[in-house]
Amino acid sequence: METEVDKEILKSAGAELLPDGRKGLRIHDWEIETIRGTILTSLAHEQWEEKLKTSHLPEMVFGENALVLKHFRSNTKIHFNAFDALAGWKQEGLPPVEVPAAAKWKFRSKPSQQVILDYDYTFTTPYCGSGVVEKDQETVVLYEDELADNGVSLLTVKVRVMPSSWFLLLRFWLRVDGVLMRLRETRMHYVFGKGETPTVLRESCWRETTFKSLSAKGYPVDLAVYSDPGPISQRLPVIKQITQKLMIPHKV
Repeated sequence: METEVDKEILKSAGAELLPDGRKGLRIHDWEIETIRGTILTSLAHEQWEEKLKTSHLPEMVFGENALVLKHFRSNTKIHFNAFDALAGWKQEGLPPVEVPAAAKWKFRSKPSQQVILDYDYTFTTPYCGSGVVEKDQETVVLYEDELADNGVSLLTVKVRVMPSSWFLLLRFWLRVDGVLMRLRETRMHYVFGKGETPTVLRESCWRETTFKSLSAKGYPVDLAVYSDPGPISQRLPVIKQITQKLMIPHKV
């Protein structure tokens, strides 16, 4: 999604567009850039598999996509990318979700091999960003998988920049049809010019429930109701929540 930004509004907020055709802006001590590219090529796909020590990757991995926030005075970078997110998935190594349809799935990676579902095919990740430490809004897709038409696994990151602050949402959304839903969100917020030590507030919240549990509570289980995690997130019980303050030094 591309958003037109009024230069006069930017100027009044103390901001400017990035030079050299890059997508994003500079505001106060921050440079915020969104980078978009194509899905992994066959060669890059093989290289990622080798590096991650896996033979399984999501159907669509946007390896060139990234969101980068750089704090000038400290040279601190907070960035979000698909490779680090998948590294988190590989490290967490959740057991595969049990679903009747899975037994009928065809191979998902090597054409010469029939897949044995002994890995987390949902690509659930604990990833909450990488880094050393209301006029522009863009969403970057890091990876996506339709789980062989049995649901969706989607990782996106979105930033909103306002005259007074920036707000970021990293969202992993999983729906295994008829079985479970999982929502892992990381929100980050920074207020410009507040306090002597620049501080980013980060909150991670993991929610999860089964379709069976929703039905027992009287909620509908029609898949059309659960196409967007936003409106129904409050129906998913919280299983983990962490709030942190990331202190950014004034100098390198």
